[in-house]
Amino acid sequence: MAAPFPFSSNNLRSLPSSCFVTPSPAAPIFFIHHHHQWQLLKQFKKQRLLPLCAASSSYEVGGGFSGDFHTSPSGRNPGNPKPKWDTSQYEALLKGGEQVVSVLNEMAKLRKSLLEVIKETVLSHLTRKCPPHVQVVGLLCRTPQKESRYELLRRVAAGGGVFQGEKGTKVHLPGANLNDIANQADDLLETMESRPVVPDRKLLARLVLIREEARSMMGGGILDERNDRGLNTLPESEVNFLTKLVALKPGKTVQEMIKNVMEGKDEGADGSNGGAENTADAGVSSGIAGRTSVTGRKPLPVRPGMFLETVSKVLGGIYAGNISGITAQHLEWVHQKTLNILQEIAF
Repeated sequence: MAAPFPFSSNNLRSLPSSCFVTPSPAAPIFFIHHHHQWQLLKQFKKQRLLPLCAASSSYEVGGGFSGDFHTSPSGRNPGNPKPKWDTSQYEALLKGGEQVVSVLNEMAKLRKSLLEVIKETVLSHLTRKCPPHVQVVGLLCRTPQKESRYELLRRVAAGGGVFQGEKGTKVHLPGANLNDIANQADDLLETMESRPVVPDRKLLARLVLIREEARSMMGGGILDERNDRGLNTLPESEVNFLTKLVALKPGKTVQEMIKNVMEGKDEGADGSNGGAENTADAGVSSGIAGRTSVTGRKPLPVRPGMFLETVSKVLGGIYAGNISGITAQHLEWVHQKTLNILQEIAF
């Protein structure tokens, strides 16, 4: 049996014309049947080829090829190398970064200065509603120069009044008592120094200066009974530190020790485990000269206000006993150097 003749359009075109004869009465059915198959074949090819052609135009292999794909002369794909920057471009980038950082720093300084102005304005409005000695303490905290503070204290002690400022502005100074001013500053710094951590070293230094300067203008000086804080025992940390200072010769080393402590370093460093409220480690704390603590609690670090208070008490005891000598001179030197250091810290 002969192989079946493949039916396709090419085969139809290749048939000789003699094959297309007039059909017999039974032929139309055969021809119509094969003509219908030919139409279906054309429609099938059209439906299958069009999607294949469309897909082939956008088909990508291994990530695909871009429209601007080029090959090297050797036929290899050079890829898409990143553009190389020259030195000038790097320098321009670094310069732009430095300019951005500089602008941010200037903005930070400007915001800080604005906050300081707002703070001073709010404080000035609040102090106007306070008692006279409280207002004076606020004014003294905003007076950097030592001579200006002394002049302000003298005018306040004389009854106050309206005075002309440096730039022609009028300043109203209330009348207040020097003892009230010193006690107000002492109460504020005592509250700050009784905490385990000093919140503001600058403000603390200013309050100590105000207290000491107001006391120095009072008639009795160190021995004035109005300066008595009512301490039955001297603080342990301050006494131990003062003992170290007295054992050394006055000079640069002692001055550096005082400065570190006033800035909150060494014996004056704040400790998270310190404070009068903490009694957990009271057994390991030491008192004066290494002995057991009198209070049974771990002592606070050396504080500026309490340190000068201790120096004044020791000096007062020396002068009251008429045994002044080298030790008294040494303590006077320590007292003065401490005030100078606090002036640098405060303003």
